[in-house]
Amino acid sequence: MIKAVLFDVDGTLYLQARLRALMAGELASVPWLQHAPWRVSRVWTALRTFRRVREDLRQLGQPPAPLARLQYTEAAAQAGLSDGEMERLVDEWIVRRPLKYLPHVVRPGTREAMSRLQDRGRKIGVFSDYPAAAKLKAMRIDHFVSVIVEATEEDVNAFKPHPRGFLAAAERWGIHPGDILYVGDRADVDEVGAAAAGMRCVVMGRGLGMADLPSLIDEDRSDRS
Repeated sequence: MIKAVLFDVDGTLYLQARLRALMAGELASVPWLQHAPWRVSRVWTALRTFRRVREDLRQLGQPPAPLARLQYTEAAAQAGLSDGEMERLVDEWIVRRPLKYLPHVVRPGTREAMSRLQDRGRKIGVFSDYPAAAKLKAMRIDHFVSVIVEATEEDVNAFKPHPRGFLAAAERWGIHPGDILYVGDRADVDEVGAAAAGMRCVVMGRGLGMADLPSLIDEDRSDRS
């Protein structure tokens, strides 16, 4: 029986394409960038390189150095920037600036689904490759969440699909991985990682919406009773 639901954040709890469109518009309109167009290209290059490097780091499993630093040093080297500038740009444009838009791009049905799951006694948590706490607060769903796991934490230090972050969530809850359902948006990352940890997984965008989750879990309980 499913006792807990663990969610991915980016692209799952909110609509990532809409958020990136909003951020692209902001990047093109920030006054200090308008007076120095070359800086727009510099920011785009930094962010694009950072995302690509993080995808490459997935292939390492557990890297030899802390991901919390390695993600910046590798991206900075490839983009021709200092480590400090890369970290500053990522913090501004990927971590902080998007927060104000998140309430407007929450995936439809998310708050209602979490409320129903909580009412039915299911624990709710998140496991994300990116910082998650501020995003959950911005989306006004943080009060549902009892466990937050981030891939760059010292005791995880592995991006999905490595199973360590999934297992860390199960351990913090004290729940067997087989009794946890993971909800993500990427089969190659979320589904593969959940399976490696012994969890079941559903992927958004396969004809499944957030509103379907509580009923799906109730059906699972009925099938096993």
